[in-house]
Amino acid sequence: MKPVHIIGCPLDLGGGRRGVDMGPSAFRIAGLRDQITSLGYVVADKGDLPAPIPETRKPENPKKKYAKEIGKVCQKLYDVALKSLDEGALPLVLGGDHSLAAGSVAASATWLKRTQRKPVGLLWIDAHGDMNTPATTTSGNVHGMPLAALLGQEPVELSSIGESPSVLPQHTVLVGIRNLDEQEKQQIRAAGVHVFTMKDIDRDGIARVAERAIALASDGTGGIHVSFDMDVCDPSLAPGVGTPVKGGFDYREAHMIMEMLADSRRLVALDVVEVNPTLDIRNTTAEFGAELVLSALGKNIL
Repeated sequence: MKPVHIIGCPLDLGGGRRGVDMGPSAFRIAGLRDQITSLGYVVADKGDLPAPIPETRKPENPKKKYAKEIGKVCQKLYDVALKSLDEGALPLVLGGDHSLAAGSVAASATWLKRTQRKPVGLLWIDAHGDMNTPATTTSGNVHGMPLAALLGQEPVELSSIGESPSVLPQHTVLVGIRNLDEQEKQQIRAAGVHVFTMKDIDRDGIARVAERAIALASDGTGGIHVSFDMDVCDPSLAPGVGTPVKGGFDYREAHMIMEMLADSRRLVALDVVEVNPTLDIRNTTAEFGAELVLSALGKNIL
């Protein structure tokens, strides 16, 4: 049983709504560390990485707002997560907005290439594709760009972390997608990544989709990095997210995919991102996110 290193990344520069910098604190208030310890893990909380707030910075480029500052935070996260992996631990990164994945996923990619000479498999569990670039974005918000960067595209401030590209399309699987920009749809089709939308889940069931997604992310890889955006869950269950979209995972669907990940024994690192306590109801979203972390780490019904 690997130790678990909790890494808070209160990055709140990538989205259009403030508040996700309080996400790591919300998870801690939910008692996440003690709950993981109760499963038998040795847990070390590495604290929060320093991250500037938008009130103290100016977005230099409206097509990639705060990209330079985000890149610096992601580089710090890359260094800390890589150190945890080198120490034999599983990095659990608490967000913060989803642009942080440019650092955390790159660390997993570097570590697997160095230790196993194999690429990383990536499960991107999200309502959104996060595959916009500065050329396609309608908002300029960088939290809609990290997956494009990990695949070697712009913005260069994110794609230059670690080795570029950090992940390959054939090892990249998006699950839970239901809200894409028009140009982003073209980006995703052209990239050749695997995509399971909510329509696929409705038609085939979460068990079948999760099974296929895990198999695709495992094929030829050294392990799976899971980047879980809480907005993949229906807003009725996870109201405290910045970009809620109706029609998401229900309670059991969310737990099922995490339970199956635990069963696969392929998990090398986990991000849980986009919890915004200012939009939440009595910390419901962070508490639900903590439950999902436990499922991913092997908590069983029986």
